[in-house]
Amino acid sequence: MKTTLCTLLLLVFTSVSFAQNKVNLPQVKVQGNSFVIAGSNKLIFRGVSTSDPDKLERQGHWDKLYFEEIKKWGANVVRFPVHPTAWRARGKTAYLKMLDQGVEWAGELGIYVIIDWHSIGNLKNEMYQSAMYDTSIKETYDFWRTISIHYKGNNTVAFFELFNEPTIMQGQLGTCSWAEWSRLMEECIVIIRANGAEAIPLVAGFNWAYNLTEVANQPINAEGIAYVSHPYPQKRNKPWEAQWTKDWGFVAKKYPLILTEIGFAVAGERGAHVPVISDESYGEAITKYADDHGISYVVWDFDPNWAPTLFTDWNYTPSRQGIFFKKALQKHSGQK
Repeated sequence: MKTTLCTLLLLVFTSVSFAQNKVNLPQVKVQGNSFVIAGSNKLIFRGVSTSDPDKLERQGHWDKLYFEEIKKWGANVVRFPVHPTAWRARGKTAYLKMLDQGVEWAGELGIYVIIDWHSIGNLKNEMYQSAMYDTSIKETYDFWRTISIHYKGNNTVAFFELFNEPTIMQGQLGTCSWAEWSRLMEECIVIIRANGAEAIPLVAGFNWAYNLTEVANQPINAEGIAYVSHPYPQKRNKPWEAQWTKDWGFVAKKYPLILTEIGFAVAGERGAHVPVISDESYGEAITKYADDHGISYVVWDFDPNWAPTLFTDWNYTPSRQGIFFKKALQKHSGQK
């Protein structure tokens, strides 16, 4: 059975953290190709990604009102993209304090959290799409060690997205085989679990986290994980569905799958860029595909500046894609 938000909220208030006596949501686990809580209740996630918490805090919008609005839109999961440059600039202690505030607000509202190491590029070669994504293998491992220790026992932080978007950019960033990528991700998972964290590791595929075809023959050598795809509309031409199944959808038959970035911007809209340019036909196709196959998804982005945006101003006026996805999210949550 699928767990409704009402059932989830009842479970929330029966589970209290032993640390600081704050709300601690029921633990999410992997069972077969599903996410489950309370033993066997299946839970499909529908939510939104924030912009970097560092950006929101500097602009005065990292507050409870922001999370209450996310709840009103119908989300049961929220993704925090942590840029390596912001992590270093703010410093571990200050950044963790800021994350703690967001995790607390999310938990109080019955919303689970994904912490995402938001880099784009080739981790093996330590070469990236732009300077804001610059990191190292050592820093990536240390980030997950730090996060694992800090959030050990905090079930609200249900997912660790190990690396946002792996890409070699058609060779501009060198080479990286799936076997090499798998070893890097498996090492992250070993570190996370050795430090006691029970959050579910999320592993992305190649081509800016779109392509998971290698999973068919060489799955990640770890139990209790899930896979990620970012199937933006211009990754393939219409009709999308058969290609989605071939590229990443087949994974959902055996493993949990979560689309941690989806979204669209209409041509000519502020911020419209490849690969996100499309319209409501994409929204209808991707949400139906996810619903039909029991796949979780997160919409990018709950911010008026980072495109494709879900709202246009800090009155939370929905953008064109915001109108579509707000309705889709609320349909599942029962919110209006």
